[in-house]
Amino acid sequence: MILDSETKAVELPEDHGDEIRLWLRLLTCTTLIEGEVRGRLRERFDVTLPRFDLMAQLDKVPDGMTLSDVSKRMMVSNGNVTGLVERLVESGHLDRRTSDTDRRVQVIRLTKAGRAEFRRMAAEHQLWISDIFSDLSPKDVRELMRLLAKTKGSARKAAQKRALQA
Repeated sequence: MILDSETKAVELPEDHGDEIRLWLRLLTCTTLIEGEVRGRLRERFDVTLPRFDLMAQLDKVPDGMTLSDVSKRMMVSNGNVTGLVERLVESGHLDRRTSDTDRRVQVIRLTKAGRAEFRRMAAEHQLWISDIFSDLSPKDVRELMRLLAKTKGSARKAAQKRALQA
């Protein structure tokens, strides 16, 4: 069995502070969940997680989004989005048009077929996520959400402090 970083840290707790063990636990959970979702998307729909994520962003905005807006929401480069967009346009899942206000800007949106396919995937995705978290009670989920919101705020504060010092 391959040990994850968290398990290695637990084996030698004196080598790691609580914050390091927390970071490794969060990373391990994220990696496990993301790997499971990636595998299920690939097996069930022959689709990648980035493709699913792009379609999810566009499903929220029926009139479409610029490539720049999509890349910001997905937290990836324009170059990464461009390749995904090309493949989804070719497969008939997206259409692309020039912005009415700026001829240099491309606006993309889901086609009717793309939206229908995404919604089928999203419905199953919701079931998978429910399955992954099925051992947590509603109270556990609320508490975890509260603590993760606090964690997110702490991380943002640290990033802002560092940015001010730069």
